[in-house]
Amino acid sequence: MADPTLILFDDQVAQRWEPFALTRPAGELLFGALRLRERAERVFGSRCAVHLAADHLNGFGEEGTPGVRGLEAAPTDGPRLFLSSRAVPAWTAAGTLPDRIDEAATLVMAGEAVGWLLPAGRECPVPGDFLRPSESRIASRTLELPGRVLRDVWSLMSATPDQVAEDVASLFPSPAPAALPPGVFHSGGHPLVLGENAVVEAGVVLDTSDGPIWLDEGARVRAFTRLAGPAYVGRGSTVLGGSLEACSIGPVCRIRGEFAESVALAYVNKAHDGHMGHAYLGAWVNLGAETTNSDLKNNYGTVRLWTPDGEADTGEIKMGCFLGDHVKTGIGLLLNTGTVIGAGCNLYGAAMPPRYVPPFSWGTGDDLVAYRVEKFLEVAERAMARRNVALPEAMRGQLARAWARARPEG
Repeated sequence: MADPTLILFDDQVAQRWEPFALTRPAGELLFGALRLRERAERVFGSRCAVHLAADHLNGFGEEGTPGVRGLEAAPTDGPRLFLSSRAVPAWTAAGTLPDRIDEAATLVMAGEAVGWLLPAGRECPVPGDFLRPSESRIASRTLELPGRVLRDVWSLMSATPDQVAEDVASLFPSPAPAALPPGVFHSGGHPLVLGENAVVEAGVVLDTSDGPIWLDEGARVRAFTRLAGPAYVGRGSTVLGGSLEACSIGPVCRIRGEFAESVALAYVNKAHDGHMGHAYLGAWVNLGAETTNSDLKNNYGTVRLWTPDGEADTGEIKMGCFLGDHVKTGIGLLLNTGTVIGAGCNLYGAAMPPRYVPPFSWGTGDDLVAYRVEKFLEVAERAMARRNVALPEAMRGQLARAWARARPEG
């Protein structure tokens, strides 16, 4: 029997994962050393056919990613594996699937319903099933999958170091000793993995005492960098210098300065000094020189974070900032502990912005206005062209719809 088609869907929890849900499906968020979609694909040995997500994401498209359809457009042909984008299957999960898919089953992970395994000819879940899988009655039989389920958007940051370590251990169970050039200092007993054409310059310290380091294909670490694991540096990314630890850096990023227990999704430009701690930076974020965040309150209390459903106590003592896709900051911008900045914002000046900045805001401090959509798209296209990436018309339309959704007042 053919392998089931893999389909990821955003349930009602994932659709509230701001500041990212406005511009991308949850499966295209980096967690550990892989995007959630990429991990599911590797675990189950099948390319994801489509993301089922909120209608405003139709048209989303990045190189190598599947398209997005509304929840009502689920594929109907052949055996199918519908999986919540919040589910993080263990690397052994594929072994729990049956060899033949003859009857429907509800997939359960860590005590939570996370999808369905459906044989050919079985009707698809309806939109309400995708939004609330635990209430679905599409299959009475259950199938337990090993893994974890992410419940809060900040878990994408706080749980990433452990997930990087788990990913490296599973993908490289017996890595060969890394060949390092003279002048590079490596200490620690965890693995150091160098991808093809990865470059480490003399004057770099690689510390694997607390976890592994994986430098992916074409990654480059320049002199006067201290990089401590668990850490992942993605394809074509460059670490320009500074102190980095317990972090995950996606493809084609440029990172300098302090970058601690933080995530850079893709095409992030932090090419200057400044502290980013316990932060998650969306795609195409550009930080001006010395942009710095606080990640610890003066009273050492737990940090509260804005969510679409009101402020939530994260239970975390260290919590920095969450920046949506295409956020830009000016030089010297300071961000308070637990700041959330919506997609498409352009912030500058000496005044600290509020702890929640609505999407597509322009200005300084509390003096914020709507960032005109035509100007935002012009800047986004120009920034992407600097990395030889085009802004497709479908993606332009999707971003324009995101702007209209966030700025209904025009």
